Amino acid sequence: MSPRLKKLPIGIQTFREIIAEGYTYVDKTAHALTLASEGKYYFLSRPRRFGKSLFLDTLKELFEGSEELFRGLAIHGRWDWSRRHPVIRLDFAGGLVQTRAELDQRIRWLLRENAERLALNCDWAHTDIPGCFSDLMRAAHEATGQRVVVLVDEYDKPILDNIEHLERAAEVREGLKNLYSTLKGQDAHIQLVFMTGVTKFSKVSLFSGLNQLNDLTLDGRFATVCGYTQADLETIFGAHLAGVDWARLKRWYNGYGFLGEPVYNPFDILLFIDKGQRYRNYWFETGSPSFLIKLLRQRRFFLPDLDRIEASEEILDSFDIETIDPVTLLFQAGYLTIAASRWQRSRLLYRLRLPNQEVKMALADHLIDGYLGTLPSSRAPRQDALFGCLSQGDLPGLVAAIHRLFAGIPWRNFTNNDLPDAEGYYASVLYAFFVSLNAEIIPEDIGNQGQVDLTLKLEGFIYVIEIKLQRGQSAARPSSPPDPQTDDDASPLRLQSGANPALDQIRARDYSAKYRGLPNQGLFEVGLVFDRQARNLVQADWRVVECSGP
Repeated sequence: MSPRLKKLPIGIQTFREIIAEGYTYVDKTAHALTLASEGKYYFLSRPRRFGKSLFLDTLKELFEGSEELFRGLAIHGRWDWSRRHPVIRLDFAGGLVQTRAELDQRIRWLLRENAERLALNCDWAHTDIPGCFSDLMRAAHEATGQRVVVLVDEYDKPILDNIEHLERAAEVREGLKNLYSTLKGQDAHIQLVFMTGVTKFSKVSLFSGLNQLNDLTLDGRFATVCGYTQADLETIFGAHLAGVDWARLKRWYNGYGFLGEPVYNPFDILLFIDKGQRYRNYWFETGSPSFLIKLLRQRRFFLPDLDRIEASEEILDSFDIETIDPVTLLFQAGYLTIAASRWQRSRLLYRLRLPNQEVKMALADHLIDGYLGTLPSSRAPRQDALFGCLSQGDLPGLVAAIHRLFAGIPWRNFTNNDLPDAEGYYASVLYAFFVSLNAEIIPEDIGNQGQVDLTLKLEGFIYVIEIKLQRGQSAARPSSPPDPQTDDDASPLRLQSGANPALDQIRARDYSAKYRGLPNQGLFEVGLVFDRQARNLVQADWRVVECSGP
C-alpha cells in the first residue's frame, strides 16, 4: 500500500497550522536565517499569491521562539531559541479602505490588536498614530528586554485598492506614509523590519527618509524566497505529481525570474495537483487586470512590444501613482518577468518577457476584451474562427475572420480617443488574438533588409504579415463580409483592389527569405491594409511562397 500523501496547504498562510497539521511545506528557513544574521531593514516585492504572507508568518514564529515548529527544518540547529522577541505585525491584506479616515481607523485597530496581544497599552484617545506606533515599539522593548520585530504584510494594498482614483489614492498614501515614517526614529528599539507588497513605491513618496530599507526584490540570493523551484516539485511534491508531463508543466507555470533560479507560483501548483493535474489559469483567475488594460489603452501601448521589452533598474524599481509606467506595473504585478540582463552605458538593463503559457494566454484574453470592449462570451467564436483558418492555411477564411472581428468592435469604444488612428492599434488587436491561440509570435521580425510587423507560426504554418494604415482613402467597402461557413455564395471577401503596399513591401524586402527551406505546412506572405475611417480591414492580399510539408 502506498503511503498517504501529505495534505496541500491551499490558501493556508499560517506557518503554525501548516507544520502542526502536517501539510506539505517547502522549507524557506535558510533564507530567514540569512536575513536575521546579515541585516535589519528589508523590503520584498512579489506578485500576489506568491507566498509572501506565509514567509512573514514564518518570521513571526521564528522570532517568537516557537522551537517545536522548526524541528527538522534548515534553521533549527542554527538559531538561538532562548531569545524571544516581541513581534508587531501589520497586515493590510484584508478588507477595503477608501478614505484616509477609514485607513486611520484600520491602522489604530491593528496597533490596538498588537498591543493587546503583547499585553501593552496606549493612550488611544490623545495620541496620534505615529505616537501610538512609537509608544508600542518602545514599550514592547522595555517590557521584554528584547528589541521589536516589525512585519508589514501587503503594505501597499490600501493604495492599490484606490489606484483608479488619483486623489483618493494620494490621500491614502499620505496616511501610510504617516505610519511607516515612524520607523526611522525607532532604530534603538528595532531588531528587524520586513515589509512585503506587490508594488514598490519610491522611498521619497512613501517611506519619507527610511532609506535603510534593503530591497530584496531583485537580489539573486533571495530569488527563491517565495515560490517553488523545479527541485521542490520533483522532491517534495514528487508523489503528488506522479505521471506528470514535466515539460508541459514547466511551460504552463514556471518561468518567474528574479535574477536567480526561476520559480513556479505556489498557488498554481497546489491547485493543479488538487484538481487532478488539470491545466487551467489558477493564478490569473485570482485577480483582475482591468486597471492595467485601461492604462495600456490610454497610453496606446503597442502590445507586440510585450515580447521584447528592455527596461532599466529605475523603471522596474519605482511605482508612483502620479506617473504610472505600464511596464513597471506589468512587471511588479507578475505579468512580465526578467529573462536576462546586461550592462550598457554603465546601466543595468533587463530584458523582460511573459513568464509562462498561463500568463501569456490569459492576459491575451483580457487584452482582447479590453481592446474590443466586448463580453468574454463573444471572444471564443472569434478565436475559434481564427484558429481554424490559421491551422489549415485558409487565407480567404482568415481575411473574412479578421474583417468580422473588427466589424464587431462597438463604435462607442472610440469615443473620446483616437485608437483607430494608429497603425499600432490594429497590430495590437491581432497580436492579442494570435497570442491567445498559443501561436508562436515574432513581433517586428528582423531580416537582413528590415523588419516585418508580425511573423506567426501555428500548426506548421508560417505567416509573414505586414500591416499598413490607410488614412480614409478607401472607396468601396462592404459593411459585412460573406461568411464562408454560412453563406451560399462563399466567394472571397471583396475588398478594395489595386496595388497592396503592405504585400509590396514584404516582397520588395524579401521578409520571408529566412523561412524558406524550413519544414512547414505552408509559408505565406500576407499584406493587410486597414482604414482609419472604416476602422477595419479594406485590403488583403497574400502569396504562397512554398510548402515543404508532407
